[in-house]
Amino acid sequence: MQYSQYISGKFRDGSSENIYDVLNPSTLETLGKLKFSNPHDIEEAIHSAANAFEIWRKTTAYDRSVLIRKIAHCMYAQVDQLAEQISLELGKPLQEAKKEVQTAAEMFEWASEEARRIYGKTIAPRTAGIKQTVVYEPVGVVAAFSGWNAPAITPARKISAALAAGCSIVMKPSEETAGIALKIAQIIDELDFPKGVVNMIFGNPEEISNILCESSDIAMITFTGATSIGKSLAEKASKHMKKLTLELGGHAPVIICEDVDVEKVAKAAVAAKFRNAGQVCTSPTRFLIHESIFNEFSQKFVEHTKQIKVGNPFDAQTQMGPLKNARRLSAIEALVENARDLGVDIATGGEKLQDSGYFYAPTVLIQPSLEVQVNHIEPFGPVAILRSFDDLGAALSEANRLPLGLAAYAFTNNFGYIERITNEIESGVISINDWQASLPETPFGGVKDSGLGTEGGSEGIHEFLKIKTLRIAS
Repeated sequence: MQYSQYISGKFRDGSSENIYDVLNPSTLETLGKLKFSNPHDIEEAIHSAANAFEIWRKTTAYDRSVLIRKIAHCMYAQVDQLAEQISLELGKPLQEAKKEVQTAAEMFEWASEEARRIYGKTIAPRTAGIKQTVVYEPVGVVAAFSGWNAPAITPARKISAALAAGCSIVMKPSEETAGIALKIAQIIDELDFPKGVVNMIFGNPEEISNILCESSDIAMITFTGATSIGKSLAEKASKHMKKLTLELGGHAPVIICEDVDVEKVAKAAVAAKFRNAGQVCTSPTRFLIHESIFNEFSQKFVEHTKQIKVGNPFDAQTQMGPLKNARRLSAIEALVENARDLGVDIATGGEKLQDSGYFYAPTVLIQPSLEVQVNHIEPFGPVAILRSFDDLGAALSEANRLPLGLAAYAFTNNFGYIERITNEIESGVISINDWQASLPETPFGGVKDSGLGTEGGSEGIHEFLKIKTLRIAS
């Protein structure tokens, strides 16, 4: 496809001399060349968004709702084409990519409904003749950053919420999956939105973030990605008093109690763990299994892991594609090698697959001690850690050990356990007897080093709003 910038309602090359090759991670073939933006392009995108904001903020909630819903309908109609782009750029199996497009479309559908449900309130006055009300207004021009691992969902989540709130947006998606973001931009471009209400720029991340964070026209920063980068952005944003939401890394614990159906839970756990090759911020990674069922569960987990078919994402039989890039492959190899050096039982996997592409075998580590790096570093790849616990208190302590808290999972039929788990685990999302951590209609965000603020649900829309209190004397 043609890779470009999208600024002020026009698709065009960036003005930088730097050119980025967008690669297919399955074949390492070049899908296209993307010419980077330069500072002038970035400033133009900001200016365009600022002008469009003055139009969009005055557009009625009803009219905003109608337009945003049209994006969803167009995405539903183009599921096959959009999914194909995801599979080409990310290596995600095609059926899984179709589910991502469906969810991304639902983000716009949900936001279209919520656009008409941004309510204020009236506060009873202390004295007669006074009217006190609270109204919500769009925060302004939003600068948004998204990664490559959910290349349709993450831009859709940010764009839909911003538009629903009445904001305009300058979006910097990942260069590595630029095509799917641009296809969403193309859908928006063909509808009746004000030119410049959505802009997409690609280029040097540090340069772009510095300009966006320093611009007086940017009111808010929203970022999804690594914790280290999120902290850096937060520091930049705070210097200029920007509103901020961050959805950062995790290392999700899974507590599996002694009363579960071992076969059923093990099979589902494998499917959840190796979805998108484990390249999901909410991916279950640290499986904490009661010692009475540990051997049986581990055996079942390994058996199902060995059955996963890794390969071409366009093959209907494929269940797991490649890692996205050489960086992820090297990181996984280093974590597994560290475990191997420390004598950890690698029950299956632990090796690169195929001569071309970034394929790595689904890997299971049995009882790695806390010396092993992967117990502290989010693998963000196809590595599962299986460890035993003797009582629920120990499992909860391990679940909360890291300075991260994005998603957590637990499986039990004991209501007492459920009560304790939901009260004591430090996580933005806790899923009991289920693997779903995020939906368009539910708020999603982390605690501790896993982020600030919320995305999704009505709460996510409110992140893009500011409060104005009105006190009127008659």
